[in-house]
Amino acid sequence: MGKYTFKGKAAVSLAAIAALTLTGCASVGGGGDDKKDGGDSGAAKDGGVVTVAETNKFSGANPGYTKTNLDINGHVAAMTRESFVNVDTEQKLSANEGFGTYKKTSDDPLTVEYELKDPQWSDGNKIDKADMLLWWSVLSGYANDADEEGKAGKNYFTIAGSTDILHTTDMPKFSEDGKKMTLTWGKPNADWEIAFDSNSLMPAHVVAKKAGMSEDQLLKVLEEQKKGDPESPQKQPELEKIGKAWDTSFNFTSTPEEKDVLVSSGPYKIENVVENNSITLKKNENYKGDAPGKLDEITLRTIGDATAQIQALRNGEVDIMQPGNVNKDTLDQVQQIENVNVQKGDQLAYDHLDLNFGSDVFKDEKVREAFLKTVPRQQIVDQLIKPVKDDASVLNSQMYVSSQGEPYQKAEEKNGAKEKYGDVDIEGAKKLLGGKAPTVRILFNNGNPQRVDTFQLIKESAEKAGFKVEDLGDPNWSEKLPDGDYDASLFGWVSPGVGTEMLSQIFKTGGGGNYNKYSNKNVDKLVDEARTNLDEKARVDQITDIDKHTFEDAYGLPLFQSVGYVATSDKIAGVDKYQPNQTGVFWNVSEWSRK
Repeated sequence: MGKYTFKGKAAVSLAAIAALTLTGCASVGGGGDDKKDGGDSGAAKDGGVVTVAETNKFSGANPGYTKTNLDINGHVAAMTRESFVNVDTEQKLSANEGFGTYKKTSDDPLTVEYELKDPQWSDGNKIDKADMLLWWSVLSGYANDADEEGKAGKNYFTIAGSTDILHTTDMPKFSEDGKKMTLTWGKPNADWEIAFDSNSLMPAHVVAKKAGMSEDQLLKVLEEQKKGDPESPQKQPELEKIGKAWDTSFNFTSTPEEKDVLVSSGPYKIENVVENNSITLKKNENYKGDAPGKLDEITLRTIGDATAQIQALRNGEVDIMQPGNVNKDTLDQVQQIENVNVQKGDQLAYDHLDLNFGSDVFKDEKVREAFLKTVPRQQIVDQLIKPVKDDASVLNSQMYVSSQGEPYQKAEEKNGAKEKYGDVDIEGAKKLLGGKAPTVRILFNNGNPQRVDTFQLIKESAEKAGFKVEDLGDPNWSEKLPDGDYDASLFGWVSPGVGTEMLSQIFKTGGGGNYNKYSNKNVDKLVDEARTNLDEKARVDQITDIDKHTFEDAYGLPLFQSVGYVATSDKIAGVDKYQPNQTGVFWNVSEWSRK
């Protein structure tokens, strides 16, 4: 997730969305009462402490894992993990040469050479061949042999995204010193430049220890792993241990006793975690990259309520706030605070209602369509979004957000969303139900006032058609999302802004973020084609075809593109460009300083 000179032309659609992260709002508050004076205190200098208000509670240092794929965990990763590429505020890519370099050496077959500069973990352990091979093994799914039904075989790492970028690559070839890795693809891939997601880079020496082996033993297991074949699955118990360690070892909600899970490769490292309250990071003195931190310390405080965040900003208890949801009242309050700078923009994020295809009530397409006909999308936008953004409109695409321009317009023209679900149609819903009165249980974050209001509007409308709607609101909604014990879910996705990862992650059968068990063989085929298509125009056409299928299948409904803002004390320097993607304000954290 990320922060620029290309090594050749980027083969990435800057209008497409890549791997997404869950976004929401926790209902818990945060502590801390160190008051800071307002006003400009002069030129920026190194050192000092900055406190940021966060809406969610920290749950783990591996946001690449399905159950900890949450925005705050990604923000921590932005400060503690690096990769070969950075993403700027225009969603353009550049090489992160302080970490390493990469270059494409062949188009046919696609071949890329990666070379580490001299990065290391904060405990002094070098990032080396074992780290690279583990990283590749996770993101390629090389050994995975689970069948589509999940009844045979195994996927060794439980990743939130997909393996589609790297899954056709051969076993990497390494130089003798292990610093250079060469990959060869079996098929072209539009997203090759963003293949190595920093969220998923975990320390091999720590994973090895948690798996009960040495780093050399881990490396040997990875080098000897067998390529997965769902037609002939085979057990690889040592690899299974490594996968379990990668999945579970970095999940903690308070400061762990074993500090090895806190190691960092970025400019900051985790120092302390107070459960449901805060996470503190300190400058990584062993950082070897090009973007060392200027601050001594950064604390993220969990303050679930936007009004409480504003009060904390006003009192000088926090220096930066970037709420996930924005309403007119809170925006007006922030803009009235003296000595605070406000940046506004459209987030690369959207709220949506997904129907669970694994639920008994929604196995019937007519019932799915009937429920969607009752969703008052225009009313939701009018009441919740227009007061903040007067030209806000209902979102009519699952693939693109409104601010992405021409691709969004093409999708909207093709998918039929406006015609089919533009207006609430209670009578049409009743006709489809034929006298039935299904119960629909909706999972959402009841600590987020905007989601509570959205749920209530949906409930009131759906019950007019005969549905019974049950409230499954829960502050721990994100942990319950993968379990599937609900009929519909109401939440948001936030994007890194580049690539096409979201196609596989959300809409492909078995995708890491396909929580609602959606499956359409035509969509699976189109996803594979789009992700290997280097022609941007043709790729957009394929993506809009996928969009059309989702509306035809009554997948669910997009609601609106999220409005965003960042409010910063004028005592903080370096926070001067709005970043709409999932990294948000943390995209250039190494440039922050106190004046």
